[in-house]
Amino acid sequence: MDRMFRVLAFWTGIFTVMFVIGEMPDAAVLFLVQTVFFLTLSYLKLSERMYMYIFGAYLTVFMIGFTYYTGFLLEPSFRH
Repeated sequence: MDRMFRVLAFWTGIFTVMFVIGEMPDAAVLFLVQTVFFLTLSYLKLSERMYMYIFGAYLTVFMIGFTYYTGFLLEPSFRH
């Protein structure tokens, strides 16, 4: 399971580089933080159950943040 967190770190790292190239620094920092988070967790040698709990908590926090962002912070395009 620790290898899967390294895979997640790899892909979030790729997105970090793409956001830097695309001159989107806010998104690049967000993905860099996720990359460091996943890479750090991958070397902790936790049990598989703990890795699943952490991943479930990560997905929960992501969905709450994404729902808040899309529901309250984005400007609806149909008003223009």
